[in-house]
Amino acid sequence: MIPVLAEAERNINIAVEDKEEYSYSGMYMALFLIFLGLFCIGYYIAGVTYAGFSVSMIWIWLAGGITLIFLGGLIIYCKRHGITQGIPFSVKCMAGTGVVCAMILFLVMEGLILSGMSQKGKPDLDYLVILGCQVKGEHPSKALRERLETAQAYLEEYPETKAVLSGGQGTGEKISEAECMFRYLTKAGISRERLVKEDLSTTTVENLEFSKKFFNQERDTVGIVTNNFHVYRSMRIAKKAGYLQVCGIAAPSRTVLQLHYLVRECFALTKEILQKNI
Repeated sequence: MIPVLAEAERNINIAVEDKEEYSYSGMYMALFLIFLGLFCIGYYIAGVTYAGFSVSMIWIWLAGGITLIFLGGLIIYCKRHGITQGIPFSVKCMAGTGVVCAMILFLVMEGLILSGMSQKGKPDLDYLVILGCQVKGEHPSKALRERLETAQAYLEEYPETKAVLSGGQGTGEKISEAECMFRYLTKAGISRERLVKEDLSTTTVENLEFSKKFFNQERDTVGIVTNNFHVYRSMRIAKKAGYLQVCGIAAPSRTVLQLHYLVRECFALTKEILQKNI
């Protein structure tokens, strides 16, 4: 009888230890989510301080941070009150699988985005298409300036190459993005005869679609100049739009917002896929 009682006691102790270990792992996960949420909120504050509230989708960091902190707090609350014990294992398994699949998809998308960040184009291209970006009043934003500096260096190295300056006029812009780029490049010494303005587009898809009329897609070689995080999506859109001889030319993105741009680009790439632009 005594061996039986000893075995039962040992089983109870093992069960208690397993429960404690499971409880601790849940607490670690909760603390990790809270820490990640605080990081997101801190990054949101840094981004807004650096560039203001006008940055596209900067709010996702604040929303994400609040959500993560809430989930972390919810896990702690449920653990302390034993609420999670009543949730079926199948539901927990499905939720975990969904999270893992979402993470894998996100990492795959980011890998594709990163694959375009080092593209430097080809020599002696017939045309560059410089994709527009935010203009602050009449002056280029930091991102647009980086694109223009990259394009200027290429045009100076290859004097036979022409450039299509693509970008319309958006909210808060006193002139079109194409006009802003034209002023910048001509002031830098690039001949105006080498520059063509496309000033109607408002999206990347329109940039590339409207720019096609200025060159022969089958004969001319084309380089797309944009910031590094934007190259992969632009290239995929261009190929879907019928560009046959096209390459990417990645401008740098030296900014506090680089992480934001990489995350935002994942959402933008997903949107273009769903809209069948890629």
